[in-house]
Amino acid sequence: MATDTITGHARAPKFPWVPVLLYLTLGVLAFIFIMPLAVMVLTSVRPLEEIRTAGIIGIPQHVTFDAWGTAWNEACIASVCEGLQPYFRNSLAIAVPATLLSTILGAVNGYALTKFRFRGADTLMVLIILGCFLPLQAVLIPAAQTLSSLGLANSVFGLILIYAVYGLPFTTLFFRNYYVAVPDEIVRAATMDGAGFWRIFTQIMLPISWPIFMVSVVFQFTGIWNEFLFGVSFSTGASQTVTVALNNLVNTTFGVKQYNVDMAASLIAALPVLILYLFVGRFFVRGLTAGSVKG
Repeated sequence: MATDTITGHARAPKFPWVPVLLYLTLGVLAFIFIMPLAVMVLTSVRPLEEIRTAGIIGIPQHVTFDAWGTAWNEACIASVCEGLQPYFRNSLAIAVPATLLSTILGAVNGYALTKFRFRGADTLMVLIILGCFLPLQAVLIPAAQTLSSLGLANSVFGLILIYAVYGLPFTTLFFRNYYVAVPDEIVRAATMDGAGFWRIFTQIMLPISWPIFMVSVVFQFTGIWNEFLFGVSFSTGASQTVTVALNNLVNTTFGVKQYNVDMAASLIAALPVLILYLFVGRFFVRGLTAGSVKG
């Protein structure tokens, strides 16, 4: 309780209901936000018979993880009944190298555009930034023609190339904004000591770049893992990503609709991103603010 500076007597706050209203609003919004996830989790551990008799929303009377096993190993996707397992591996094989490739190349670009400036660097940076606003639909036909000419159409390697190239403008922008805050005197001193471009980059810039690396990795991995348009356009059959396979699984019905399997499959597809945020989420937030103030 606040104290009156003139009389010295304690006085009640002017608006005691404001904190209560604030927490109540946040609580309602949190409930609305988490309710769909709760329904998915609860439905995924309910037997199908219970869902059919009691409805899709409800507390499970008998908890079972059979739907998770079916979604992983046995669910039918189109005419193939192998579950999400092979497509989950496809997405991992695509997302991990594409994330690392675009992050490393973005770091090199950001470093070159800030510490080793050259003629036309500002114009190049503007063009790179424009790439961040280029819609996916605008590059579908050129990307398809490029992959076809390289012999990478409908392959995991083709998707790695597409995701790495499309994410490069974003990672370049991240690292450029971060390296701007690094004093130029450090690079000048290293240059005077005989260090070259790559030595300065690997021994000076990279060790201080882990905050923005976390931002780039989380941003890229999340975007690549959840992306659907490129996946459905440039992959077929066994090379499909998990998001495409999940869409086909949900829309493939043989006999009774298995809502518990659909919910379990959706949660399985979302697990890598949830785990990533769980372990490195705080580094992601810290990296977003790192380098925002120069000096």
